[in-house]
Amino acid sequence: MRIVTLEEHISLPEMTARLPKGAMSFQKPELADITGDRLKAMDEQGVTLQVLSVDSLGAQLLGPDQSPAFAKEYNDLVAEKIAGHGDRFAAFAHLPMTAPAATAGELERVVKKYGFKGAMIRGMTGDKFLDHPDYEPLLAKAEELQVPVYIHPGIPHPDVAKIYYGGLPDNPGIDQALACYGWGWHAETAVQVLRLYVAGIFDRHPGLKVIIGHMGEMLPMMLERSNRAFANDRAPQRQRSLKQTFREQLYITTSGFFTFPPLQLTLDTMGVDNILFSIDYPFSDLKTGVDFLNNLPLPDDQKRKIAHANADKLLHLEK
Repeated sequence: MRIVTLEEHISLPEMTARLPKGAMSFQKPELADITGDRLKAMDEQGVTLQVLSVDSLGAQLLGPDQSPAFAKEYNDLVAEKIAGHGDRFAAFAHLPMTAPAATAGELERVVKKYGFKGAMIRGMTGDKFLDHPDYEPLLAKAEELQVPVYIHPGIPHPDVAKIYYGGLPDNPGIDQALACYGWGWHAETAVQVLRLYVAGIFDRHPGLKVIIGHMGEMLPMMLERSNRAFANDRAPQRQRSLKQTFREQLYITTSGFFTFPPLQLTLDTMGVDNILFSIDYPFSDLKTGVDFLNNLPLPDDQKRKIAHANADKLLHLEK
């Protein structure tokens, strides 16, 4: 069975060496490798194609005077490294989010020049969510190009981290775990998507497609309650219910989640056509992810949709 994965990370040392010292990152040697051990592991586990994305905040750590050139160089380097491997690798654009006026142009450039499949952003940029008016041109361009925006969790704002996740007993790393991959940044990503709905972004851009990972960043569990809550306060900028909007414009990947109950909930609330397979390599193991997919207690047609067909359609992948 063809297997396409969408949240698979890289971090190239020649680029990260130019970022501010002390920036939070999760460096692993595997992040720098693309066509070596990574490709070998893909072959061993039967992964057909990975859509690569820059793991670090990268350009989001740089000021508006530096981030556009940095993002452009990063994208060019990724394109160079996957050239000749189009049947095994694709990529999401790395964008200069601290220079909002440059984001739409860079997305268009790499989509048209290299065939990149969309963009991945990581959390908030400073104190701005994606619904901020500064990012309207980016969202409009993604809609125009018919490519999705993948919202990956990012490191919480320092003020949020201090108030919500600080002041804990001395236990090295526990505040980071709570603020990020143990809870906090998943909840923040859910807020990011809900803000897009509340602000009317989805209705203003009905062709915009948004992807989130980690089995929906807790949104499937809250979908019925949130749908009712917003239905009781329907603002003029929202023409559709939350549930209808999400089923038409939001896609969820399985990244890092390899047990069936969360998937069953996502199937029940979002439907199989909105679910995409991802592993979160190298932070999650390829074999664990593929075994989970192969052993799903689902009909073969549903497994094919999750494994590749939904991604092939959304990302316009050549098969």
